[in-house]
Amino acid sequence: MHGKGMEWWGAYEPFHIVLNNYGIADIVLTQHAKSRYADRVAEENNGNGEVTAWIWQCLKQNRVRPYSHSEYNAYLIDDDTVIVVDFRQLEGVTTLSGEPLYVMVVVSFLGRISATPQLRDLKKYYSWLRHSRRMKLMKKRRRRK
Repeated sequence: MHGKGMEWWGAYEPFHIVLNNYGIADIVLTQHAKSRYADRVAEENNGNGEVTAWIWQCLKQNRVRPYSHSEYNAYLIDDDTVIVVDFRQLEGVTTLSGEPLYVMVVVSFLGRISATPQLRDLKKYYSWLRHSRRMKLMKKRRRRK
């Protein structure tokens, strides 16, 4: 991501963006995140490069902020889209000041708060998901007996 958008030689643009004390140098989407993005967020079918470029632009414009619950590594984009991320340190790559750089791995897109109001409280949302899965398993077990 750090080389995209440079029109002329010699133009200096820092290739990392700081988010929550992490110097982010690259963005990676998991397969799960790609499928969740297509199901829950995208209006049209976008490719992997367009999604990562969109997230990179959001990071550059300070449109990404931490979600209120820090225990889940969830972030809000444009105060509407909830994503779950993981940060992995790049080996042997540092900033000019010597701080480590990280890769932002987008694990999942939870969806839009405007479309799914349950996302306003992630703790309740995750407990509801666990409960609904447990109930489905219990119903399956009852049918087999």
